[in-house]
Amino acid sequence: MAAAAAAQEAWRAVSPRRRRSAARRPKRREAAAAAGTPGAEPEVDGGVVLRRIQEAREDLVISDFWSSALETITGCLRKHLEQLRAPEGPLSEALGHLHLAAPPVEADAAPGSVPAETLVPGTCCFKCVCYGIGNFASCVTARSQLAFLLLLLERCQIPRSHCWVYDPLFSRLEIAVLNALGVVVLGENEEGKRSVCGEPTVFYMPHCGTALYNNLLWRNWSVDALSKVVIVGNSFRGLEDRLLTRILHKHYPYVAKILTGLEELAFPQTPRYMDVFNDTSIHWFPVEKLTQLPMDTWVFREEPDYQDCEDLEIIRKKTEEPPRADLSSLAPPAGARPTWPCR
Repeated sequence: MAAAAAAQEAWRAVSPRRRRSAARRPKRREAAAAAGTPGAEPEVDGGVVLRRIQEAREDLVISDFWSSALETITGCLRKHLEQLRAPEGPLSEALGHLHLAAPPVEADAAPGSVPAETLVPGTCCFKCVCYGIGNFASCVTARSQLAFLLLLLERCQIPRSHCWVYDPLFSRLEIAVLNALGVVVLGENEEGKRSVCGEPTVFYMPHCGTALYNNLLWRNWSVDALSKVVIVGNSFRGLEDRLLTRILHKHYPYVAKILTGLEELAFPQTPRYMDVFNDTSIHWFPVEKLTQLPMDTWVFREEPDYQDCEDLEIIRKKTEEPPRADLSSLAPPAGARPTWPCR
């Protein structure tokens, strides 16, 4: 409790900002796992990490990139909401409940909270899942991406308790910081295979491997589920351009099949955040486009396995073998008569 309180106090009492330049390259998952992020800063205590996240947030919120990106996100989410039916009332009422403007006195809110008026039941219909944010305690790029996530939650009025975060690279310190911020850290590697379970969900996946997007699509492969999915991550059009058609259809068939069933809005490109959010777009799946796909699109539902896929760019879930029994202790000493347990 004392550590969490200290972390929260460090979030509130922020020292003067110091502008830092972004890292030069997007993250490579396997390289980072094996050797750490190139040019990374050494890890420090939780209070310092929280202060640096706040500094990154302050830099981001006053940038031209953020104002343009927020406009892009707002336009997409408003379109997405128009195709969702509100269970408690007319659609116009649901749209009226969602305010994408900045909440008042947001800087004074405690970590993990949003202003009280945004927590009224029915005002927020989105949940959020974040994959692949990286080692934000030591990487400037990852820290800026985390700051973006926190701003996204505030502007969309998604409570931090409704945001699930995971990266297999997280250190113990980073998990503690995320807990102090009020988001939920997942305990296992889902490999992106998370169902929306009928609830509108924003998936924030900056610079993730193509297999992670493919897995997410597979897990939600139906018109109903995909109509509730919003993805902030690598441009799907960019994936189509970069990958050979044969490779795309063989290893990432769900990405390949959905290209004509989505709408994509690219994030702005500004010099300050060029490397942090390069090739990033927000995607959503209009029902009209999904229903126009060939019927056999939805028949194929085989789970991806990537057995012969090179350059997979994701960290796979570890499969633990059952421990082998140590039989040496059961062997009787030389010359001794064996004894058996009583029944």
